[in-house]
Amino acid sequence: MAPCFSFTAYRNRHFRHSFSNAGLKSTTTDLGDTTILHCWVPHTPNPSKPSLLLIHGLGANAMWQWNEFISPLTHRFNLYVPDLLFFGESHTTRLERSECFQATCVMDMMTCHGVDKMSVVGISYGGFVAYSMAAQFSERVEKVVLCCAGVCFEEKDMDEGMFQVKSVDEAISILLPQTPQKMRELVKLTFVKPIKIMPTCFLNDFIDVMCTEYHQERKELIEALHKDRKLSDLPKITQPTLIIWGEKDQVFPFALAVRLKEHLEENSKLAVIKNAGHAINVEKPKELYKNLKSFLIDPINQSKEENHRNSHKVH
Repeated sequence: MAPCFSFTAYRNRHFRHSFSNAGLKSTTTDLGDTTILHCWVPHTPNPSKPSLLLIHGLGANAMWQWNEFISPLTHRFNLYVPDLLFFGESHTTRLERSECFQATCVMDMMTCHGVDKMSVVGISYGGFVAYSMAAQFSERVEKVVLCCAGVCFEEKDMDEGMFQVKSVDEAISILLPQTPQKMRELVKLTFVKPIKIMPTCFLNDFIDVMCTEYHQERKELIEALHKDRKLSDLPKITQPTLIIWGEKDQVFPFALAVRLKEHLEENSKLAVIKNAGHAINVEKPKELYKNLKSFLIDPINQSKEENHRNSHKVH
C-alpha cells in the first residue's frame, strides 16, 4: 500500500525552498563532544551588513517558526537561524539540558561561522536561550528581542496559580503533544482565535513528523527551565532590550512581561500586541515584524541618513 501523503513533510520541503530562495543555506557544525548544531546561514555573508540571530521556541524547528520573517530580514542582515539541540537536525549525547548550555552551543556555532557581534531575537523558549547568550557573552550580543519569553518566572509561580497548567507534567503533556487531543489543547492555549477544524489525520501526521523524536530530551529541557528557578538568580542583561508580548498570552501571562520590564529597568522597552496569544509569530506576524523593524532596522537607517548628511556638510 502506498504511504499516505504527509502535509507536514510537504510543508518542511516548502520551507526549505523558501529559506534557500532568501539566500540562506543549510549547514551543520560539529562542536565536538558529539554535539552537532544545524543552522541556516547566509550563502555569502555581506561584510557591510550587521548579523542577526533568530532563535525558535519549543513548537517545531526553526523553519516553521521563522519562515514569515526570513525574506524581509535577509535584505537588512546577515541572518542566522539555528535549530536548538533536540530540534531539527541538531543533537548531542551530552546530558546538559540548561538554556545556558544551549546558549553556549549557539555562540560556539556563531564563532565557527566567523561572526563576532550580533543581535539576537528569541521567541518563547528561544527567548530563554537569547537571554542567556546576552548574559554570558555581553561583549558579543548588541541588542536583544524577547518575544513571549517568561525568563523571570519562578518555580513558586506554578504553585501559586499563575499558569493555566497546575504542574510541570501537565505543561509537558500540552507543550510536547503526543496525541491529537493534546495538540488541540496546545492550539487552544497558544492562540486567541484557535483554528476550529483540525482533522485528526493531520494532527497525527504533524505529531509523527515533528513531535516524537527527542521527546524525552525536550521534556528534560522544560524540567530544567522550571527547577529551582528564582528571579534573584536571574542576571540583569545590559544590552538594549525589546520585550514583545501577546496581550492574551496564556502560556506566559502578561504579568511576566511587566516583571521582566521592571527587572531590566531603563535598558528595556515593552511592546504589547493586542488580541494575540503566545504564538505571536503565527497569529500576528505583521505586528511582530513591525516591532522588530522599529527596534532593529530603523535605527540603522537613521544612522546612515545622519552619516550621509554629515558627509555632505563636510564637502
